[in-house]
Amino acid sequence: MGCGVAGAVFCVGLDCGRADIVDHLEQLVAMTESPTTTEIRLGLCCIFLEEPIKFRKTTVKAIGGMNRDAALNKLSSLCMTNAEALLASLQFCANNGIGCFRINSQILPVKTHAEYGYDVSDLPDGDEIVQRFKACGEFAGSHGIRTSFHPDQFVVLNSPRPDVVDRSIEELEYQSEVAEWVGADVVNIHGGGAYGDKADALSRFAKSLSRLSDRARSRLTVENDDVTYTPSDLLPVCLSEGVPLVYDVHHHRCNQDKLTVEEATTQAISTWNREPIFHISSPLEGWQGPKPRRHHEFINVADFPECWRDLSLTVEVEAKAKEVAVLKLMKQLSQKWLVYILRCADGSLYTGITNDLNRRVEQHNAGTASRYTRSRLPTVLVYQESQPNQSEALKRELAIKALSRRAKETLIGLKKERKHIR
Repeated sequence: MGCGVAGAVFCVGLDCGRADIVDHLEQLVAMTESPTTTEIRLGLCCIFLEEPIKFRKTTVKAIGGMNRDAALNKLSSLCMTNAEALLASLQFCANNGIGCFRINSQILPVKTHAEYGYDVSDLPDGDEIVQRFKACGEFAGSHGIRTSFHPDQFVVLNSPRPDVVDRSIEELEYQSEVAEWVGADVVNIHGGGAYGDKADALSRFAKSLSRLSDRARSRLTVENDDVTYTPSDLLPVCLSEGVPLVYDVHHHRCNQDKLTVEEATTQAISTWNREPIFHISSPLEGWQGPKPRRHHEFINVADFPECWRDLSLTVEVEAKAKEVAVLKLMKQLSQKWLVYILRCADGSLYTGITNDLNRRVEQHNAGTASRYTRSRLPTVLVYQESQPNQSEALKRELAIKALSRRAKETLIGLKKERKHIR
């Protein structure tokens, strides 16, 4: 399921000829010297953990206990407050380098309820509400912040029940209307149920698309889930109907098909006519835990696919720690981990990893970094290579340590030769 990663062991044994060693090590040096640039835009989902930004909701019971005028007044106030909260959310994202914000489905509370729903024009402040949301869109656009929607699980376009499909379409139309106000280009849903026949269910999904307005249809995307629909299940309908696939890698790892993460990534991207949106999350109790579908508070950076790092993507972070998790992941992805080799005073070689090379070398020569180097001072840095994260750096460290002395010296020599050629 994983993407290809750096860190393979080349010619560990002593039987490799020099030509083989040089061939493999030249490939490695070229790989580790390749410049890495990323266009990843991380997304914050709906609410905050620590920031004092709150979106207000209400219940059908509360609204149902009021007369209609009082209910509309309350709903108008809630919508105004939520427009203000959305602007504050976007300002937080702009100030912290977060490139996407997913808007809560209940941004206009109980908007599509069968009995207590309303049109915005029914609200006392209806025109002002629309203008405030449009102002949010202008702010997002001027600051390069993408916005999206992800309707709740009850939105099911392939239900065999016509009433469920009707209500789902109404919900999609409402969220697409607000999406138009704020400039959001994605309203994302799951494939729905299988109902004993996936092919038939997906046929109903495709048929329902024709009932959507252009506004809703142009924004609609579909996501693979962790129980029913894999990327392989959805890709045919995505391609035939022109519906982009939002690839959720956590769901794919829970609900696997024959595609690797790298293959699913490539095929999902092919369904988009704009920057793709993908999802990332980590399991609460690890991949070997009893319920890997449950989301952790944070993202384990090792779960972030290596094949995503050099792509232009929006990656929405589905973690319970919300903005704290996004900012932590952002920092982890920006860290440059290095594998290094020191030549000690006795001529021996020491291999280690760090995310601050100058500081680490100073610590070695001060005798505070390693018991091994402490008795072999001074040390000289003779080799370094970058790795995408700490996990890959650790793997590469072990791989280099497993090399013969001759292979290590060849690796060091190749690096020097390349620098000299430049």
